[in-house]
Amino acid sequence: MLIVVHIKEFWDQLSPATQQWLIDNPGTMIVPRTVTAIINGETGESEAVDGHGGTHLTDEDRHFIREQAHARGSAPSEEPRFFDSVGPAD
Repeated sequence: MLIVVHIKEFWDQLSPATQQWLIDNPGTMIVPRTVTAIINGETGESEAVDGHGGTHLTDEDRHFIREQAHARGSAPSEEPRFFDSVGPAD
């Protein structure tokens, strides 16, 4: 099952640091679980997590994030980034 979040709905609840991470990574399709955990903590949401603890961003989310970057004068890369997920050390 594909789990998605709509960043636009929660943008104002995100900390400046979390917003900046999203702006710095506008092409990401799946937000890594560590960032997803931060987003969920800031928004109080938890259902937008996949089986690996990540969040899938929609095309609309990525477009919104790019708009926010341009509004701040940032020039984000259009290249998608991929992240490896590693569990915490035991």
